[in-house]
Amino acid sequence: MDKNNIKEIIAKRVAKEFEDGDLVNLGIGLPTLVANYIPEEIDVVFQSENGFVGLGPSPEDGEFDKNLTNAGAQYVTIKKGGAFFDSAESFGIIRGGHVDATVLGALQVDANGSLANWMIPGKMVPGMGGAMDLVVGAKKVIIAMTHTAKGNPKILKECNLPLTAKSQVDLIITEMGVIEVTDKGLVLKEINSEFTVEDVKNATEAELIIDENLKEMEI
Repeated sequence: MDKNNIKEIIAKRVAKEFEDGDLVNLGIGLPTLVANYIPEEIDVVFQSENGFVGLGPSPEDGEFDKNLTNAGAQYVTIKKGGAFFDSAESFGIIRGGHVDATVLGALQVDANGSLANWMIPGKMVPGMGGAMDLVVGAKKVIIAMTHTAKGNPKILKECNLPLTAKSQVDLIITEMGVIEVTDKGLVLKEINSEFTVEDVKNATEAELIIDENLKEMEI
């Protein structure tokens, strides 16, 4: 499966998770693509943690404003009615519990819903950033990531990289399916029709509970 196609599949499926009026924060990388696939019938307000709400789709080539970027320094657009503010106000929104959902990438997620997404020991990193605030401040934490990295599972029995947060993830969406984190364990709720249940199990280190009403993944 083509890398760009994988990202598109994941972003499109994540975009179906929101309800009209939701305030949503998108992490850097793959999650930023989600803004391009929001259904026309719902109105979602996206927050960028560097200080604005009303984040719009990615700009057309050559049509960007060099003064308008998201938290990952990517050029973005802003919708009519958007608002700018300082980072203190932005993190007040996050820490105050006003964000309905956050979408983040991950290096690892484990069976308990713990997340590692900020560093690999020995490699230079700029810091954890706002992820540590988002995973405890947002009402729903959605992980959007590829199912494996270089053939190795990213959904583990237990994370072995430094944690961003412990037991805070609610939903994992990959190109292979949709997995819900529950008190009983990880439940496979939807599966991409290009894969079998055995394919998903083989690509996942953590034990998967197969939902008795397993559905085809909505793409």
